Amino acid sequence: MAPRKLTTASYLVLGMVEMIEPVTPYELKAFAAQSVTNFWSLPHTQIYTQCDRLLEDGYLSEKREKSGRRRRSFSITREGKKALAIWREEPADAPIELRDLSLLKLFFGADPKLLAAEQLASHEEKLEQYLVIRKTGVPFEGVGRALEAGIAHEREFVRFWKSQLKA
Repeated sequence: MAPRKLTTASYLVLGMVEMIEPVTPYELKAFAAQSVTNFWSLPHTQIYTQCDRLLEDGYLSEKREKSGRRRRSFSITREGKKALAIWREEPADAPIELRDLSLLKLFFGADPKLLAAEQLASHEEKLEQYLVIRKTGVPFEGVGRALEAGIAHEREFVRFWKSQLKA
């Protein structure tokens, strides 16, 4: 049977495994929560599903503990690295998807001052988290680049919500 078509979630899991292999699904979930889920939605159940699927299709290899909890840890295979390398080189021409409930409410006429204080606090907090990460250092160049985009994004939202307090 030919491998199934890889999805964005598949590539996300492959990329994370490549970064921190060997890794258990639980460790992947924790890593995702501190990294990619800041800019890409990935339900934790998808991580477990994708690990099984990628293993079955030959993109990941598995080692299982012989005793105890019999935890599984995954590593990326040569085929997985090849698929990930090809995906990295493909154009990323999909439109940006922004889902922000506060902007939706603003669009439909909500009072900007009522939304602004809470949103400002939230974006200032996220910005501070990103700045702490930057200060402590990032392990990979790509992570640092994405972090800089996140910092710029949060700075712009802080600026925007401050302006809405004056609206």
